[in-house]
Amino acid sequence: MSKSAVKKVVLAYSGGLDTSVILKWLEDEYDCEVVTFTADIGQGEEVEPARAKAEKYGVREIYIENLQEEFVRDFVYPMFRANTIYEGEYLLGTAIARPLIAKRLVEIARETGADTVSHGATGKGNDQVRFELGAYALNPNIHIIAPWREWDLNSRASLMAYAEAAGIAIEQKQGEKSPYSMDANLLHISYEGGRLEDPWIEADEDMWRWSVSPERAPDKPTYLELGYEKGDIVSINGASMTPAEVLTRLNQEAGANGIGRLDIVENRYVGMKSRGCYETPGGTVMMKAHRAIESITLDREVAHLKDELMPKYATLIYNGYWWSPERRMMQQMIDASQVTVNGEVRVKLYKGAVTAVGRKSATNSLFDEAIVTFEDDQGAYDQKDAEGFIKLNALRLRIAGKR
Repeated sequence: MSKSAVKKVVLAYSGGLDTSVILKWLEDEYDCEVVTFTADIGQGEEVEPARAKAEKYGVREIYIENLQEEFVRDFVYPMFRANTIYEGEYLLGTAIARPLIAKRLVEIARETGADTVSHGATGKGNDQVRFELGAYALNPNIHIIAPWREWDLNSRASLMAYAEAAGIAIEQKQGEKSPYSMDANLLHISYEGGRLEDPWIEADEDMWRWSVSPERAPDKPTYLELGYEKGDIVSINGASMTPAEVLTRLNQEAGANGIGRLDIVENRYVGMKSRGCYETPGGTVMMKAHRAIESITLDREVAHLKDELMPKYATLIYNGYWWSPERRMMQQMIDASQVTVNGEVRVKLYKGAVTAVGRKSATNSLFDEAIVTFEDDQGAYDQKDAEGFIKLNALRLRIAGKR
């Protein structure tokens, strides 16, 4: 699509310097109308100021939406049913938010008659891929503008100069700016750049915002009882809660106990390695507790099959394929496995660690005390049966050994 063909653009807009410059740049370069979309997915900052900024710059259609419940219910919860971890450590806090934003960008474009969507992700990262794969999957005919891949404003200084020339308020001049590039939502907060670009240097303690250090955490543990229905947490300590309420509460409790910090070097989809630090307090508790309830409610082979498929599922989410047919297919299988994942888990939060110390299911437990007991099992299990079982499984090993 030529520049002259672009008539109306929906921009993912935070109200910060970058997206404010993008807003003006789109108007200048494409001579088009811009619709702004600001999502509240639990980043912990006021989103309403974005409205005033957009109005100041002449935007007529402004979307500001609280998507916290949809985010946790339709994206975070389904992902955690699979016990999803990327490269053994990362709980995918940034990656799982992008398909929701892409979905709303496309929906708003349809609602407003826009032909194009735009975002502020750079050409070096994963987010450009996630936004755009999602947008194309949901609307194959959508046009996408990624300014960071088009313009020559490739430094902070050039952005600031453009902003000043365009009359865009540069709030970064007031107070001390964080040295890190940060992204937050209800599941996590991430930190990149600055000192973290050297993978040998430890992150500063004052960088972390959601958690106390384990050394400074309370000397007394916190216990929580989590109620599960079909693999999702529906209550804490007996009190029913919505998905967003659950994650908010877990973030508070876990963060206060120094839980959820992570420092990793990950492999980006575009090919480079990147060092990032993450705080995922509530998600860390959810992961431990979900595996605990599955341990007594899932058949062994079902549980093992899920574990085998999980790395592929995690990679699909990390790389931006949430809306792909293969992820949807895997989700159906994962969700089917969760029908029996009902019950309660008791977790202990203490100085940076979360431990599952109790699990039960009144209706779906496969744990049979009569069979596993070290005491007299009253004939529930015939130990003599193990001899034939062992010999049959040893047959190929014995044949190989004789050769």
